[in-house]
Amino acid sequence: MSRSNYIFTSESVSEGHPDKVADRISDTVVDAFLAAEPEARVACETLVTTNRIVLAGEVRAGRPGGSAAENKALTRDIISTLEPKVREAIKDIGYEQKGFHWAKAKYACHLHPQSVDIAQGVDAGATKDEGAGDQGIMFGYASSETPQLMPATLQYSHDILRRLAEVRHSGECADLEPDAKSQVTLRYENDVPVEVLQIVVSTQHKKRIGDQIATPKRLAALIRPYVEGVFPAGLLTKKTRWHVNPTGRFVIGGPDGDAGLTGRKIIVDTYGGAAPHGGGAFSGKDPTKVDRSAAYACRYLAKNVVAAGLARKCTIQISYAIGVAQPLSFYVDLHGTGEVDPAKLEALLPELIGGATPRAIREHLGLNRPIYGRTAAYGHFGRQPDNEGGFSWEKTDLADALKAIA
Repeated sequence: MSRSNYIFTSESVSEGHPDKVADRISDTVVDAFLAAEPEARVACETLVTTNRIVLAGEVRAGRPGGSAAENKALTRDIISTLEPKVREAIKDIGYEQKGFHWAKAKYACHLHPQSVDIAQGVDAGATKDEGAGDQGIMFGYASSETPQLMPATLQYSHDILRRLAEVRHSGECADLEPDAKSQVTLRYENDVPVEVLQIVVSTQHKKRIGDQIATPKRLAALIRPYVEGVFPAGLLTKKTRWHVNPTGRFVIGGPDGDAGLTGRKIIVDTYGGAAPHGGGAFSGKDPTKVDRSAAYACRYLAKNVVAAGLARKCTIQISYAIGVAQPLSFYVDLHGTGEVDPAKLEALLPELIGGATPRAIREHLGLNRPIYGRTAAYGHFGRQPDNEGGFSWEKTDLADALKAIA
């Protein structure tokens, strides 16, 4: 039996967290390839550490069926343009530190052509649809507990760090540095968040706050007004416990403090632990990889189910086999909150996106575009669709059609 009264926690990490720096770089590579060739294939992993940036993985520019020489030349040309783009991404985050500097860090690129064994299973041919880029299971989730239809614990954790980044970038709070983490614990009654019990914020900072030596107490006084502004009225109480830089000093941070790798923050990227995760990371992968595109499609469908008022919560699972276009399974769970039979949705939802094949998902959501760098921090979900096609999976344009079946 599900519980309606409980305590739950989620965490987030900032754009300057080492793993998020790696995610941003990997998605910068994806965008560079898709900008040059919408049918490009990219699987890029990034390592960042003290003044070092290392790229590795498999890439292919050029359309399937194009000549090997042409594809190889285009791939080589795009790779040659990556370094300034990578450095610009790091500069945009704000790293100009002795231990990690956008202009001074050593750069190494070990990207190489995609395996022909993978390509032959994934590429579309004259007699078959494009197959999935890998086997796997993907999940999507939506909940009515926030306007973004996201778990509140994760949404507020993201919002805290996004707000601190805004005032850091603007210069309003110049004593902050890019690396930061947050965590929010909420008490729920009848599945509704009613009280913030715990807030954790650990943020990198300069040695001095203004003209005074930085201490956790001074830092707490500096950031608390920004953090308080994130929460709706009434959630913060006198009982809310604050933990700001609980270990004390946090001057050495970012890739100089800890190595960062692509794909290590998959729960931060998705639902903060409130829903299952299939295990596959998003960043660094072009949208033929169902780890990314099918997870976006599952979120899109789950969000539209909740937006249509068919349930207060919705989890969707989909599965694929490498080289096979049609999904192997499609599962809907409304967590006992539904106004419609989940089996009815299991039959209907895939058809609303062309059968949920990899190609149909990409076309329906417009995923073959350079829209991924913006996803690398503060979550892939709960975001606002933009004019360039970013976060298209956050649209609720299916809600009216779904209402008709209730």
